Amino acid sequence: MPVPDNQLPVTLTNDGAVSISYNDLKSSPHLLTPSIEKAFGSQPDSLGIVIVKDLPEEYVRYRERLLKLAYKFATLDADAREKYVDESSKYSFGWSHGKEIMNGKPDTLKGSYYANPVVDKPTVKAEEQQKFPEYYGENIWPAKDEAGVQDFEEAFKDLGRFIFKVGCELAVACQPFALARFSDSNLSLPDLIATSQTTKARLLHYFPPAQAGADAELDSEDQPVDSWCGFHLDHSLLTGLCSALFLKNTEGEPIAVPPPSPKAGLYIRTRGGELTKVSIPVDCLAFQTGEALEIATGGKLLATPHCVRVVPSADALNVSRETFALFMQPNTDQQLSPSMTFGQFSRKVFDEHYQ
Repeated sequence: MPVPDNQLPVTLTNDGAVSISYNDLKSSPHLLTPSIEKAFGSQPDSLGIVIVKDLPEEYVRYRERLLKLAYKFATLDADAREKYVDESSKYSFGWSHGKEIMNGKPDTLKGSYYANPVVDKPTVKAEEQQKFPEYYGENIWPAKDEAGVQDFEEAFKDLGRFIFKVGCELAVACQPFALARFSDSNLSLPDLIATSQTTKARLLHYFPPAQAGADAELDSEDQPVDSWCGFHLDHSLLTGLCSALFLKNTEGEPIAVPPPSPKAGLYIRTRGGELTKVSIPVDCLAFQTGEALEIATGGKLLATPHCVRVVPSADALNVSRETFALFMQPNTDQQLSPSMTFGQFSRKVFDEHYQ
């Protein structure tokens, strides 16, 4: 795809993912259209993901602090974790483990902590709050004196708000490309994200294969590619992702280790159906497209099918995976199409994935 003279050239990572500089994103978002089209377009080799590099230095610190707290929370006593479970929100605020249906069965391989890092108390109409407690509930945070996770709320908000800011800036760069494909030409992707009260962050702890009961006898070539997290689509407009942190369980503090296998990690299906492993550098963020954007563009911008793979080995059995995802989406009363609001669409998704 030729790049116009007045646009920045497209840069790819070794995995074939589009990479853009945060400096360009801030100063010249209008020059990134070829990169956005390559990342999120319909070409067979488009991955539906963009890597943002050259981030402010505090990002690395925010990421490491929160991902280590993910491990600490997930290894609290079960009784301590259960204090932060919220059934009334369909387990969409606070701690959730074994409630989501993945690959047709309850997912016990990972635990999640959900919160809105941008809005603590939503201000939408009471009727809308009652209809959608999964979005408009109040955040639940570990007690300030909960041993080992005293800084949890601050760390969660620092990282979540950092990613939200970058996501809003990316939305500005995406707007010219998205506007030409929106079913409603009045829609603004930056406004849909920046003004929303449904933003949701998910802090994830993938339990070590030995602890989760994964079958370690399988040869790595036979292990299903979606062995840790089944193939799925996010139901957001855009999703921000951190590089995962792998931690080895020891008698003291966990030790950061390399991925247990070069084949372990995030896998994406290209628009053409090819399976590609995508690595997110430690000092970078990734953003991928969700189903809400696919619906709002009448299928012109496709959501990104992805999964997470673990490759069992003797060295990996006591290694957990920690990561963080930020789902940027519109308010529940926002029309995605003439016949469907975001609330109606997301209710359908929840009914499919939760008992």
